[in-house]
Amino acid sequence: GVRLVESGGGSVQAGGSLTLSCTSSAHPYCMAWFRQAPGKRREKVADIDRSATRTYGYFVDGRFTLSKADTKTESTLTLQMTNLKADDTAVYYCAADFRDFQCSSRGRDDYNYWGQGTQVTVSS
Repeated sequence: GVRLVESGGGSVQAGGSLTLSCTSSAHPYCMAWFRQAPGKRREKVADIDRSATRTYGYFVDGRFTLSKADTKTESTLTLQMTNLKADDTAVYYCAADFRDFQCSSRGRDDYNYWGQGTQVTVSS
């Protein structure tokens, strides 16, 4: 099966930066980062398709950059987060899917593979 292995995350003060990475053991059609804060729904942070077209959640507001690098057997998704705010505190999940349809319109139910989640904590 496909595995998604996440790394990064941690604790920073407001205004700081963090980088999250996720490596897939295959080449998905879509890859994305979602996040879920306590008591809130899981929301999409950003996604990217095989042609490297990216979309971002409205709350990103230019602070995050999503990129993807492929080898013969893996895809690595990286989310560089800057100017972090307390509201960015959440568990961040990598997601992937292999079905061939538009990535930007997908919600959490349209992704079949998930990472284990990594905590991001931003203190004000």
